[in-house]
Formats: sequence, C-alpha cells, structure tokens
Amino acid sequence: MLEMLDIGNENVIAYRLEGKVTQEEMKSVMTLFRKKIQQGKKINIYQEIVSIGGVEMDAMVEKFKFFLDAGISHFDKVAVVSSKKWIPRLINLEDKLFRRINMKGFSTDEKPEALRFLDE
Repeated sequence: MLEMLDIGNENVIAYRLEGKVTQEEMKSVMTLFRKKIQQGKKINIYQEIVSIGGVEMDAMVEKFKFFLDAGISHFDKVAVVSSKKWIPRLINLEDKLFRRINMKGFSTDEKPEALRFLDE
C-alpha cells in the first residue's frame, strides 16, 4: 500500500509504503512527479517505509516508463525514513551512485531531521 502524506511542505511529494505497491498507486505518484516537471519544479520526495511487501510487476513497468521518459535530472532531494536499519544505509549508498540527486536515509527517530533536510 502506498499512502500519500501531508507533511506541511507543498514542495515535497510525501508518501508511506507499507506492504505491496499496486500499479494504480504507482501511477498516482508518477502523475504527481509529472505535474511537478510540467510546472518547472524540481521533485523532492519524503518517503516513509514501514514494510516492503513487494511491488506489482505493472507498478514497476509504470516506474520504468516514467524514468525512461523523464530521466532523473528533475529530482533534487529524497529523504527516506524507516525503522528498518538497512534501508537508510541502502539510501545513503544510493546517494553515492546517483550523484545528481541528494538522497539521505533516516531512522524513524530522525524524522524531524529528514523534514529539515527537505526544507533546506
């Protein structure tokens, strides 16, 4: 399930992942990304990961179509918050791989720091 969140920052697309992500849920997020691009804005993401129960194949196709079409140059910052210790570590590794995007992983206790990171 992908649930949209309001974190009080209109410049950030925020959502929580818990369980399996469907094609419709992925489409809704990709639509928000496209709107930001059409408005000429950079995409900033706040993502809370409660659990990962998989992603429907059609949802992955939607995501790949978006990235093939739009690329990654429209992304600015990504903050990922999770109680799973390996997820912030993985995100911090991805930050080194995707140098054009400022990505940081945070523990659940560090949520305020994640929000400040996106406000900077």
